[in-house]
Amino acid sequence: MTSAIYRDEWGIPHLVADSVSDLAFLQGRAAARDRAWQIEVERRRSEGRLAEWIGAAEVGWDRFARRVRLDDTARQSFAKLDAPTRSWVQAYVDGVNSSLADADAPEFVAHDVRPEPWHPWTPLGIFLVQHILFGTFPSKMWRAHVASAVGVLKTPADPLSGSNAWAVAGEYIAGDPHRILELPGVYQQVHLTCPEFDVAGFAFPGVPGVPHFGHAGSVAWAITNAMADYQDLYQEELRRSGDSVQARGASGWEQVSRHVETITVRDAPAVEVEVIETPRGPIIDRDLALRVPARVEFELGFGALLPLLRAKTVDDVVNAVACWVEPVNSVVAMDSSGTLVSLVAGKVPLRDDRVRQVPVPAWEPRYEWQGYAPLPRSVREVVVNANDSRPDDTAELGNDFALPARANRIAALLLADTPPASIHTDVLAAPDLFEVLSLISDHPLAARLLAWDRRMEPSSVDAGLFAAWRHAAVELLASSLPELFTETGYDPLFAPWLDPRQRLGRALPSLITPDIARAALDVVTPGPTWGSSHVLAPVVVVPETALRSVVELPGDNDCVRSTSSVVGVTDACWKGSVARYVWELTDKSESRWVVPFGASGRPDDPHFADQLPLWVAGDLVPVFPAQLTVEETLQPAANSPGSSGGE
Repeated sequence: MTSAIYRDEWGIPHLVADSVSDLAFLQGRAAARDRAWQIEVERRRSEGRLAEWIGAAEVGWDRFARRVRLDDTARQSFAKLDAPTRSWVQAYVDGVNSSLADADAPEFVAHDVRPEPWHPWTPLGIFLVQHILFGTFPSKMWRAHVASAVGVLKTPADPLSGSNAWAVAGEYIAGDPHRILELPGVYQQVHLTCPEFDVAGFAFPGVPGVPHFGHAGSVAWAITNAMADYQDLYQEELRRSGDSVQARGASGWEQVSRHVETITVRDAPAVEVEVIETPRGPIIDRDLALRVPARVEFELGFGALLPLLRAKTVDDVVNAVACWVEPVNSVVAMDSSGTLVSLVAGKVPLRDDRVRQVPVPAWEPRYEWQGYAPLPRSVREVVVNANDSRPDDTAELGNDFALPARANRIAALLLADTPPASIHTDVLAAPDLFEVLSLISDHPLAARLLAWDRRMEPSSVDAGLFAAWRHAAVELLASSLPELFTETGYDPLFAPWLDPRQRLGRALPSLITPDIARAALDVVTPGPTWGSSHVLAPVVVVPETALRSVVELPGDNDCVRSTSSVVGVTDACWKGSVARYVWELTDKSESRWVVPFGASGRPDDPHFADQLPLWVAGDLVPVFPAQLTVEETLQPAANSPGSSGGE
């Protein structure tokens, strides 16, 4: 068989090869062809070398990447992979290198740079980049700041993460991951076919396989963030003698590793960064060491990726994700027999509960890890996962769960036999803030909002009023807590996670009182529609590129249709559904998907943002289209793995 890249009308790659390794090569080649600049940016982020291309604005990230040892973790994790997985990842890297060698993405020309050959472990580094700030440790820094500023340790839940996934046994799995909206998108649609499997799903550009969302014909799977707490911060006491550094551990003073690295900065002086690692983990800021399972075990879960592609049944999926490490995910899987399974995959350390709250002293024995927690698994008729705390599932694994509004709304829509595509587009505002409005219903604007249908539609003046009232309430809370706005002392990189207004906005349902609600209503008036301020504002990965028009969006932070803004700061949408999918198990040809922008990362490509109108309208396109066009064919001899990408 000749390996070939086919495209559908949306430019989505459908790849066909006669072996697993040839297919991996082809996936890498297509990823580099479609997302050359994007994956090179992510590669340099994993190595702490982006400032060399972009300039001083990226020094903060490069410093963190080196301190937390992303590249070293990727390298050591690659070395621990089983031989078949190592060979498969290498074949993918060879495919990337075959395309990057002649990459003509306009950004390389604009910045006068050229891509470099990838290392075998580069995909693991890119995967780490996508998830190192996806966990809980910034919340522990925030709690420490709150405790220091106002003397209160317990803070209201204000989760940063979000996703929906729901399934009906014997029918379908559907959902949408919520992440930062990047342009180009963080997920890439891909269809992978060889004699061993035929799988469609969402890939991270630069990472082989489809780790999170896939349809393999007889079985399909999807994930949401389990909101588990698996990242810990330890306060280290260090003592120095010249270049030698020791840290105080539970059994006394211990020698630690220490070296200095140099960050090359474009058009600016180089910056030196001290890299220290104690037995707890790397020091990421001040005296804080970060301990995570991936660094402790030098395992990411890449051993699950090939078995997932080869899965035929729910049991195959369960067995595949048994080696998953992080991030910790809620997984839903269903096969053609109608069996529907819900489980949690990853590693959650067992330790003292205070470690799950704030940074703790490294020298206290009580805070050491004591192995990993057993994780739940069950067979269900219906599954709804929306980052909520579920008593028989995720409740014991974390602290910062989403409020139950999204999960409850999806469950109600399922009970009403709502089609999955209509569930995706539901824009009913969460009920939490309306409870306080009911306590002040004598206020005319409170009465108006209570009479409103709670639909966050762009044309709605009442939705705009509701948003303005939230902003005013956050401002009042902020003015009453000036202590929160004192300098944190942490690296500026962490500022978005430590911004008091953002934190107050996310926790508003838990903090608002009738007095604050009334005072906020007193300073707002009905006026602009929701869509006048709730516009798409993605984080641009491709420089000098932006959306050419203003895009008004339906939905809101806690709607099932997630289009998130920062309550108390801006209505502009920077986070939301980075993909939507419906995996049909009874007839896979009915499966549908969409991404916010397009298949290509090139601004001059017609498929750069051609799915955006569909995403805004709530439409989906076929996963398995009838018509494909061949783009490129490769003879097997030309794509044998191992030709490049060495250390």
